Amino acid sequence: MTEQVDTEGESGRAVLGRTLRYLREKAGKSLGQLAEDTGYDKNYLSRLESGERLSKVTVMEDLDVYYEAGELLVSHWKAARLDAFKDEYKEFMELEATARVMRVFTPALPGLLQTEDFAREVLSGGQTTADADEMVEEQVAARLGRQYVLWQKPAPDVRIVMDEVAFRRPAALAKTWLDQLVHLETVAILPNVTLQVLPFSAGVHHHMTGSLTLLWQKDGSAVAYKEGDGCSQLVEDPDDVLRLRLSYDRLRDLALSPGDSLVFIRAVLKEHRRHDAHP
Repeated sequence: MTEQVDTEGESGRAVLGRTLRYLREKAGKSLGQLAEDTGYDKNYLSRLESGERLSKVTVMEDLDVYYEAGELLVSHWKAARLDAFKDEYKEFMELEATARVMRVFTPALPGLLQTEDFAREVLSGGQTTADADEMVEEQVAARLGRQYVLWQKPAPDVRIVMDEVAFRRPAALAKTWLDQLVHLETVAILPNVTLQVLPFSAGVHHHMTGSLTLLWQKDGSAVAYKEGDGCSQLVEDPDDVLRLRLSYDRLRDLALSPGDSLVFIRAVLKEHRRHDAHP
């Protein structure tokens, strides 16, 4: 099912909202009837249609099933979520969504691996405006939407190297941290994901102040994306990408093996459970 409309100049969120309204009206449903059928709040559904809110992707999955729309709403949602990110990040997001190979180093817990509650805690810290709660929820939804790349078909080959410091800075709530560690353990055994820990014993290194992501597309083209010190940069020059790939390889060689990394994660999980049981 497709809707033939002129979307030039419209934000992704506006297109999604108009598509939601189109499908509802085509189905002959009022907002009240839709709310009753789906269990979602009427006011919430209205704000989605007006483009005021960005839902979680699971809401779009439910509505795709309800309208028998295939993956129409999910596909529009993937474009709409980019509205929640800064302009310099959007191009990277688009490349990430189609990458066949991903190589990541991060000194913190990466957004690709964060649980909803952990992401909410991380994103809540810097919000001070009156509409902070709503802004945080939209950012959380957009961040969780990025994780689609780990589960899509065909699945990309993903290797993530995390600095040990990421495991030594737990969430404020014990339950949030427990769920996050369990999630890391689950992701670490996915067939398309390799998770490695860079231990403190590796010493100082050249990416201590920021993250590095390398992406390869189906046609073999590659880009790198660097974040840190309050700035970000998408690197496309082949020589620069090669240099950053070699720097990534050096960090990977210093990291624990995938097997030892899984043992490390389970040890941190066991330690947390023991501490939580006997505070």
